[in-house]
Amino acid sequence: MTVNSFRDSLNLHASALALREERAAVLTSNIANAATPHFKARDIDFGERLSAAIGQGPMHSTHALHFQTGGTAAPGRLAYRVPVNAALDGNTVDLATEQMQFAENTVQYQASLQLLNRRIAGLMTAIKGE
Repeated sequence: MTVNSFRDSLNLHASALALREERAAVLTSNIANAATPHFKARDIDFGERLSAAIGQGPMHSTHALHFQTGGTAAPGRLAYRVPVNAALDGNTVDLATEQMQFAENTVQYQASLQLLNRRIAGLMTAIKGE
């Protein structure tokens, strides 16, 4: 493994941890506002944000005649969750969905943390020459 690939690997896991933490805050806000009238549930596009964080964002057109690619949402912005059944008061939070997303995000956060710890432990072993 080269130094750059090792650094890129650490960057990937560190970026994933930061994004998972940000997503947890958004999901927590959704859950906390489940009974707030007119509150709109939001989320982040984790894959898009991670790709942008590690420098692998979507293609960009360089000329006015090039085809446009990618989504319509601005990168890095929160998107509104499409509700299955909106409440009569305009609230779009589905508590079961938000709790499931939060639990899944927590497991993925722990997995990213464990992978980052293993990478660092491997580096420490290599430095010590064990």
